[in-house]
Amino acid sequence: MNDSSGFDVERIRDYWLVEATESLQVADHLVEKRDYSYALFFGHLAVEKMLKALYVVRRRQHPPYKHNLLRLAELTEVELDNARTKILATITTFNIEARYPGEKRAFRAKCTPEYAHGQMRVVKETFAWLHSLLI
Repeated sequence: MNDSSGFDVERIRDYWLVEATESLQVADHLVEKRDYSYALFFGHLAVEKMLKALYVVRRRQHPPYKHNLLRLAELTEVELDNARTKILATITTFNIEARYPGEKRAFRAKCTPEYAHGQMRVVKETFAWLHSLLI
């Protein structure tokens, strides 16, 4: 489905959907291996890529090179209540805390099985909610 400029919205949306789904699958595999900090990092990637799929559909252009989920939601014009704002802010920290050495150790210590499983549940709920906005 090309728009008037030749931009193939459907193909690019599908690319981001596949990427998002694969990132969520990797997150699940990492939970199984009890590598919780990286599981949450990939959970962030899954939500980020789902937002980018939504961005493509709504804006009919390639998504920006951004990782901040609140900023992506704003650019995508996703309406957020306070609860969803807090959720996206928390999930965004998984990208920062899992990536940078100074914060990585503290983040790993925070990633108990209970914390990681609870946060993965939130990631999956957020993923499903964003996916529902594509339909």
